[in-house]
Amino acid sequence: MDYQPMGKAERDVKAARDDGIEARVPGVPGGAVLEGEGRASVSTGSSGQPAGQTVSLPHADRFFEIRLESIGGLGAHAAGQVLATAAVLRMGLNGAHFSSYGSEKKGSLVRSFVRLGPTDRPIRTSAPVEAPDAVVVFHAALLHNPATLAGLVKDGTFIYNAPRGPVPEELAALPRTARVIRVDALGIAVKEQSRPNAVLLGTLCGAFPFLDAGQVLDALSEEFAGRHPEAVASNERAFRRGGAEFETLAGVGRAEGDLPIAGGEPAWGYATQPVGGIIPEPGNTVWNDLSASRTGSLPVFNRERCIHCGLCDLVCPDYCLVWEDGEKGGRFERELMGVDYRYCKGCMRCVESCPASALTKKTETPGLADRLRVPLFPDMIE
Repeated sequence: MDYQPMGKAERDVKAARDDGIEARVPGVPGGAVLEGEGRASVSTGSSGQPAGQTVSLPHADRFFEIRLESIGGLGAHAAGQVLATAAVLRMGLNGAHFSSYGSEKKGSLVRSFVRLGPTDRPIRTSAPVEAPDAVVVFHAALLHNPATLAGLVKDGTFIYNAPRGPVPEELAALPRTARVIRVDALGIAVKEQSRPNAVLLGTLCGAFPFLDAGQVLDALSEEFAGRHPEAVASNERAFRRGGAEFETLAGVGRAEGDLPIAGGEPAWGYATQPVGGIIPEPGNTVWNDLSASRTGSLPVFNRERCIHCGLCDLVCPDYCLVWEDGEKGGRFERELMGVDYRYCKGCMRCVESCPASALTKKTETPGLADRLRVPLFPDMIE
């Protein structure tokens, strides 16, 4: 990598910061001005932000930290990137963003972290956000994992994606003084032909007024304008609905104080790890639950239309289709009985390949998968 010397303007700004002198940052939209702990004044710049606008963080003595809990495919990484970009380039804040996800990407657990601070307070850590001021949950299935709630501060905000209905029992573990917000991000995204991340960004801005909704929306539109210009209008509609159609739930949490941070000592270390090349629990994929990977739709099976050709089974990546022996002397040697939705990611390849339209795409409503599910391993998992 070639070394690029620091320019004069950058040297002047750095020296001013070191000396505590007010300095404008040239070339940055909004022209951030250093003013004091917890505040950053933004003058008029190329972004069109009003002169004299002041961004005040909720806590002057610490960073404002956000953790996005999601699964691959719902756009948590993109949402964190858009939010941090808007905060730094358009609102004059210091910010950092990074994500953590497995090699599988879509369908696997994703955590995205955003850390914001005033302009005069550098962010010198890239550690995961363990004690967030806000937790945003992209899929309700993640509420079953205690790590999703872990570390939320007592005066924090918990935002989760779910339609109206009973509040999950797991949320009783939240702090009694925490704010709990519910929004049907998936339902809105489907109607507006957008994605849940646009809706939840709108809700986050609606919950925290210091996050300028206009600037975040501009950053969101700019992110997609080049690669997917057709998505800009639908994302804007989803964003605005997310900021207007959320509901604040009262009396949800029962815990006192900050929630404990997840972690602790690893289960395996140099003295306790198993010998290499050994699978200690063979067949453990039977216990996987892939239902959280679905993003609003699932395949519904009509047995009367099925010709039991097996094309669906050839294209299914997760072998979630249940087959049994056909009737003795009957037309089919093997017959499709249904779908075990525990292992279905909702990819719809079975629907696309079915020549008899026996599998059709339907919107997933609460309880639908449980009513239609045919267990693949009934003796092991109910």
